[in-house]
Amino acid sequence: MKDLLYLNLIMFAFAITFRCRFSTAFTQQVQNPKSHSFFRKFHQTAALNLNRFLFDPSEVDSEPKSLTDPIITITLTKNDYRTVHAAKVLGLHNGDSLRAGIVQDANINNSTSRPSIVGEESDYSGLITDDATIEWLPEGKIKKAQPTKNGDPPGSLKITLHGLTPIADEISNIKPRISLILALPRPLALGRLLPMIAQMGVEDLILTQAAKVPKDYFGSHLFRKPMEIRKALIEGLCQAADVRIPTVTVVKRLKPFIEDDLENMFPKEKFARVIAHPQRKDGEPSLRMSQISFPEGISGDQKRIVLAVGPEGGWSEPYELDMFRDHGFQQVTLGSRILRSDVAVVSLLSLAADICSTEE
Repeated sequence: MKDLLYLNLIMFAFAITFRCRFSTAFTQQVQNPKSHSFFRKFHQTAALNLNRFLFDPSEVDSEPKSLTDPIITITLTKNDYRTVHAAKVLGLHNGDSLRAGIVQDANINNSTSRPSIVGEESDYSGLITDDATIEWLPEGKIKKAQPTKNGDPPGSLKITLHGLTPIADEISNIKPRISLILALPRPLALGRLLPMIAQMGVEDLILTQAAKVPKDYFGSHLFRKPMEIRKALIEGLCQAADVRIPTVTVVKRLKPFIEDDLENMFPKEKFARVIAHPQRKDGEPSLRMSQISFPEGISGDQKRIVLAVGPEGGWSEPYELDMFRDHGFQQVTLGSRILRSDVAVVSLLSLAADICSTEE
């Protein structure tokens, strides 16, 4: 009995010690915003993979001496997510090259088309290069200009962008041809969707009210701080190696937008208008995306689609469906299943992109 009592006391002491140490370590990590768990500026739930390093025009150290052959430099701080990516993921050393670009900004508009955020204009916005070179600038006690043994950056990162050219000249086949009218999803779902939407190559994004959209969704932090929308879109562009940020328009009244603004933004002579809605058992058969028709005389690289995707329960029947149909929207379906917004949007954008890329 005495031995058993001693064993229980030892186990209790060990449990208390472990708990204290774990609590202290966790507190130090939370209080240190520069720890590895906090270096990301975008979503902090998954690794951010960069197929092209993107920069704001405001980040350029100085104006290029010649716009005909611009060479510009950008210096990133030690804790910038791109600096950490260059060290930890890519393991870059001085003189190594990477792909880079300067974002071509767009506006975030409200339904009256007055910009609420205006991107910074620059003569070199929209330029890209596959020949940007890096140079590490050691800081503090670190002397070697290379990532540390555990993969941390040694200091700031200086990137020189050589041979910048317009993205349209280099990658003409990824020009966005799809615009998306999206019934506003839940704020968390919207946060997940924005990088995907930019990644899929959307030119215009309309975030709209619908009968099944709660009004308080428009009170989301994404609308109180619209720059968060821009950051999420840039995250998707980094993955897709594009630099063109979609134009975002926020619409709080669907009917006036359809009646007053739709034709100006998406003329029926140039756009195939498509609305997605679940197939009802007793409803009229809907088209598949491959069966939609384009305006007369539109083919090849002239094909463009404006796609309307409703809430998770679909558009209101019959009012909203009839309103879209009266304005020339063709109804398509992915089947009878009711899909989550992110699943439906990515699936539909993929099919639309495939249709636009065909030569017929």
